[in-house]
Amino acid sequence: MEIFNDFSIKEIVTCFMVLFAVIDIIGSVPIIVSLQQKFGKIEAERATITAGLIMLVFLFVGNKILKFIGVDVNSFAIAGAFVIFIIALEMILGIEINKTSEARSASIVPIAFPLVAGAGTLTTTLSLKAEFHDINIIFGIILNTIFVYLVLKSANWLEKKIGDATLAILQKVFGIILLAISIKLFTANFAELVKTYINF
Repeated sequence: MEIFNDFSIKEIVTCFMVLFAVIDIIGSVPIIVSLQQKFGKIEAERATITAGLIMLVFLFVGNKILKFIGVDVNSFAIAGAFVIFIIALEMILGIEINKTSEARSASIVPIAFPLVAGAGTLTTTLSLKAEFHDINIIFGIILNTIFVYLVLKSANWLEKKIGDATLAILQKVFGIILLAISIKLFTANFAELVKTYINF
């Protein structure tokens, strides 16, 4: 197949590392453990497959979908920044803004989206498409979803190993980091919107 002619280990490693840094599943461990305690169950397979499919679909039709509904990438990223901001506030302040009393599982929301395949990840995927070949980005996505699956599958073990006191501290720390990421995502994309729509 012609698509494999562009296969490159170097590009795969680069795509994997970039997406790995943006997804930051290791940094999300406190959130995952917290959700595990809250819902009692995380369907690792369902969350992983959903997140992987979202990233793959967005890789090929992301721009078309956003253009079709009249939304640009920067506006999409800003919307995602607000979602991440709310999650961060919940972690830092220990409050519940998003009411989830009727939910039975956190597998799709917020784990698959926006924790794994969030606005930052999806916009990064579109950025990679401009620089790397599709086949290598696909492999980068697959490798990341495998890693995400391993972390989610270990949620029970992580919950037992991480005590309540340690979890509380980690939640505050990573909540602040998540807050910083949301602000950075907002400011960077807001600046691009200003450049695009406002002429000084």
